[in-house]
Amino acid sequence: MKKRLIVHATLSFVLLGATAFTTSVSAAPKDEKIQYNAKYKTPKYIGEVWRAPKNVKNEEVVWSYFNTKKDLFKLKGDAKNQFKIKTKKKDEKGITHYRVQQTYQGIPVYGADQTVHVDKDNQVTSYFGQVISDLSTQNIPTKASIKKDKAIEVVKKDLKVDKFDGTPEANLYIYFSDNKYHLVYIVKASTLYPEPGFWHYFVDATTGQVVDKFNSAHHVTGTGRGVHGDTKTFEVSSYQGQYVLWDQTRGGGIQTYTANNGSSIPGYLVASRTTTFNDPAAVDAHYYAAKVYDYYKNVHNRNSYDGRGTSLVSTVHYGRNYMNAFWNGRQMVYGDGGSQNGYTPFSAGLDVIAHEMTHGVTSSSDASQLIYRNQSGALNEAISDIIASDVDSNDWLMGEDINYVIRDLANPTRYNQPDHMSKYVNTTQDNGGVHINSGIINKAAYLMADGGSHYNVTVQGIGRAKMAKIFHKANLDYLYSNSDFSAARSACIQAATALYGAGSQEVQTVTNAFAAVGIH
Repeated sequence: MKKRLIVHATLSFVLLGATAFTTSVSAAPKDEKIQYNAKYKTPKYIGEVWRAPKNVKNEEVVWSYFNTKKDLFKLKGDAKNQFKIKTKKKDEKGITHYRVQQTYQGIPVYGADQTVHVDKDNQVTSYFGQVISDLSTQNIPTKASIKKDKAIEVVKKDLKVDKFDGTPEANLYIYFSDNKYHLVYIVKASTLYPEPGFWHYFVDATTGQVVDKFNSAHHVTGTGRGVHGDTKTFEVSSYQGQYVLWDQTRGGGIQTYTANNGSSIPGYLVASRTTTFNDPAAVDAHYYAAKVYDYYKNVHNRNSYDGRGTSLVSTVHYGRNYMNAFWNGRQMVYGDGGSQNGYTPFSAGLDVIAHEMTHGVTSSSDASQLIYRNQSGALNEAISDIIASDVDSNDWLMGEDINYVIRDLANPTRYNQPDHMSKYVNTTQDNGGVHINSGIINKAAYLMADGGSHYNVTVQGIGRAKMAKIFHKANLDYLYSNSDFSAARSACIQAATALYGAGSQEVQTVTNAFAAVGIH
């Protein structure tokens, strides 16, 4: 039996002072009850309340809703044969949140997912999502000519790797690319060479050709200076005559490993002959992972990143002088940031750890699973920054504890990010600007919390805690994988309404904050 103990270790971190901002309020623009996807001309948001027919309950409400609105969604045939329910969850207000996936002949359609929200009176209170119309008129193959193992080998060859980090997954999807629909295997694979990656490959299941690919490993880049000083208390376990950084008191456990400046992960559990640990990078990773776990549990009632108590695994000392941190789809990985030359390990940043763990939340099956490209990818990045700013609430900076600030939510332009849609950057770099255009959402979040005037729109602040609750609920219950910025606005308004009531100051503030950054 492993024993749990409380231990002390020393490590220092730098905190910069918070900045105060003034608040006031202005009138919000009127909300549209139906908003349309510009490409497919189908609704991406419906805010009208719809009551189900008598004797229609549970999942049948969802099918009835789609069937009643066939013309709006441009559907033919029974909706039950064109969608499947992925998850359902009832919240504290009695609203059941359904996550739905559009299918074609039983095969999921990539990026075509929806959220439908049903109250205790069987009323659909809101809808978010992307429905692709007229799939039956397209010449879409549905029979694979190659097996998934072949698709995985295609990915391995394209990446020029001998093996993956862990076991890749491959699933059939319908995917639109090059002006036509393909039957593809989406292969998700983690790599350590030639660079850390969590790759998404789209391999045509009829030809074996790579249709598309992108790397969704979530990075924070920077450098910093040394770690000095404070005492931290945390839980470890006794194991085979020594002590290891394994906290068994939280969910499925918090485990901290070292790669010993190599590239194999998770590596080796950090161990000590006594209850004093002398590895500052490991101490910080372990201590801060517990803090972020506690934040999600105590503030959002969420058990670990996936809500199911899955173990939180961290690896420190990845590579030599590796100046990065990333979430690889399963765990957090931290480089030393050139600490041999006086720079700070990335695990020294509480906001860095909260940011990476929030990517794990977003990628969970009961959350938005925002696609890491373009506006949905920028929204993915922003949500990680926003939650990190609530966990580490001393300022609005990202990366100050590793002595290299990379983003400022209060003033995104300070670090070359736009703070308004008029400055939106259209680019193919950085997965469509995910680390660039996230500044627009970050600025909206800052205005919600602290208030202020921006582009002649005045916003009354509601505080950081309420702002973070709104974004978290939007991420879990309303956003869908292809959400754009306007969908984020509607989702946050809906989340604020669910949390604080229609007509509340919180709803007004959310509406004004998005208006202030040019999102309507």
